[in-house]
Amino acid sequence: MKKLIIVFLVFFLNATNLHFSLYKKEGTCGNTLLVIGGIHGNEPGGYYAPSFLVRFYEIKKGSLWVVPNLNFDSIIKYKRGIYGDMNRKFAFIAKTDKDYEIVNDIKKIILNPQVDLILNLHDGHGFYRDSWQNSIFNPAAWGQACIIDQEKIKTNKFGNLGEIARNVAKKLNTGLEKNYHCFNVKNTHTKFKDEQMRLSLTYFAITHGKPAFAIETSKNIKDLPTKIYYQLKAIEEFMKIMGIEYKRNFELNIPTIKKLLKKEEYVYINNNTVLPVKNISKVIRYFPMTQKKPGVKFADPLVTVVKEKNHYVLYEGYHRRAVLFPQYFENFCKIKSVNVEIDGVKKEIKIPSVVKVNKYFKVLSTKRVNVIGYGSKKNEANVKITKNLLPKQYSVDKKGNVYRVEIYDGKSFCAMFLVDFGG
Repeated sequence: MKKLIIVFLVFFLNATNLHFSLYKKEGTCGNTLLVIGGIHGNEPGGYYAPSFLVRFYEIKKGSLWVVPNLNFDSIIKYKRGIYGDMNRKFAFIAKTDKDYEIVNDIKKIILNPQVDLILNLHDGHGFYRDSWQNSIFNPAAWGQACIIDQEKIKTNKFGNLGEIARNVAKKLNTGLEKNYHCFNVKNTHTKFKDEQMRLSLTYFAITHGKPAFAIETSKNIKDLPTKIYYQLKAIEEFMKIMGIEYKRNFELNIPTIKKLLKKEEYVYINNNTVLPVKNISKVIRYFPMTQKKPGVKFADPLVTVVKEKNHYVLYEGYHRRAVLFPQYFENFCKIKSVNVEIDGVKKEIKIPSVVKVNKYFKVLSTKRVNVIGYGSKKNEANVKITKNLLPKQYSVDKKGNVYRVEIYDGKSFCAMFLVDFGG
């Protein structure tokens, strides 16, 4: 089994034109499924589900390609499309359009000969039904539906779109949280009945011989974990149809998804600093920056750092997690590790990292150490520090357990690690 992750992303850009990322998870030879999320920034079920694919799934046979954040600018602003509806730009797009590069790049991926089937993930209004019931349950709704543009296309594999969609919907309806969440198949008959859909991603795909479907969970389902659950179930059914064998490291149910959404993760900036994402304090001051366009590494593809005016903003999806006010350092030294005594045990700590501490820590270094919040010395190297010596307002987390430890060589910033007294 081979696993490959390719990040097709400039990790940091300004507040506009954040590019998408492409992750390739590849096992032994077989079919390739391309999953695209986030074409509409106000449809979180459509981009949180593929972020779970990136973080928690392993492919044994076949290939899974994932774009979890196609319209990243609109995701962080929670807008359908801040430059217009991206899903109406696949028949034609002007070179002056701010979505031009992104639309053309995703077209190239869709048309890659290795890609056998495409899923475009959405949240749609209401609950699709074949006949009118009321303003929420009706034929004009899009939610809880497998969307096809036509019944069949001429292709060597997976051209029976309607049959595949009906099989997937049938499987989804065996594990519903609520009975009225049932899935149906919506055929838009795009070529003859829907002029707007002729501008869409899926129609572009099928007119180029690529089987494509949209999966729409309902915007009327307000619980995000429930929408992620349905999206992942649908994706897994498509993988089974395609003979793609996978493994996930969690049990697929709504309570587990809810826990994973709350689980703390960390973002690494410039390979020399680290911060929590979920429970971070709203404002971080004097944050050391060695580049004005910093590189960012993270497990969650929905995490990014964006420059806004004189500060940076840490986003996780549409959540504005923290504002970072930078302290720039033109000169900096690079270190890979530091020796620290933790609760009586000496350890070599990688830089940057997060260190669990119970009672105390002591940085064993000849360089200058600044423990943010410990104010009685200019250099805290070789000083025993307990939590009660650190005022809560200097912590980087909301609970007051996590503190910055910065290392300097003269006036040059070297690196930072975090100590976590949270147990």
